[in-house]
Amino acid sequence: MITVMLVDDQEMIRTGLKVIVDAHPDMDVVAEAADGMSALMQLRRVDVDVVLLDLNMPGIDGVETTRRIRTEHDGPRPRILVLTTFDQDENVLAALRAGADGFLGKGAGPAELTDGIRRTAQGGRVLSQNAIEAVVGHVTSPPIEPADPEVAERFSELTPRELEIVEQIADGLSNAEIGRIMFISPYTVKTHANRAMVKVGARDRAQLVSLAVRAGIRGTR
Repeated sequence: MITVMLVDDQEMIRTGLKVIVDAHPDMDVVAEAADGMSALMQLRRVDVDVVLLDLNMPGIDGVETTRRIRTEHDGPRPRILVLTTFDQDENVLAALRAGADGFLGKGAGPAELTDGIRRTAQGGRVLSQNAIEAVVGHVTSPPIEPADPEVAERFSELTPRELEIVEQIADGLSNAEIGRIMFISPYTVKTHANRAMVKVGARDRAQLVSLAVRAGIRGTR
């Protein structure tokens, strides 16, 4: 059973999310909070697998809430899946660096939402296309915060070609698009990308982008 906490200052949104989540027999909403401070207090006494967290809240926002959760809970749980409006929110990159495990838009359908919760609970990274575009927009601008030196150290193990491909992936390009730019086959791109993921400890392409952002690696566009 995947235990879920809902953190959103709008009761109507929490109610809708609870209906969607509780409709699945493998998930259970065990806690709700209208702000970050309440969420932190409840997490001290309730066992939660996934925190479904809004970024824009009164008091401490979602970024600071994420940071404090990571500080107070140094184990693999709880995982943090952020809900946000990407084209209006400037805190996506900051939340990634604070330790968020994934992002979904508030317009995500029920199937996308519940699949995201499952993948997050299993240790995966969830980044919707909108989230990737938001991250790319920030990556091509000066970093909001200093790079995480521990994560950056992982990327120092990459070859120049692997690092170049990671930068292209951070731009949101497909293997075919990267291949055309670099005059190599999509298969070669995939091979280099897979080697990069192994070296930095990324489970998938989405997590590779997330780690690259935390390492301060900027796209090429």
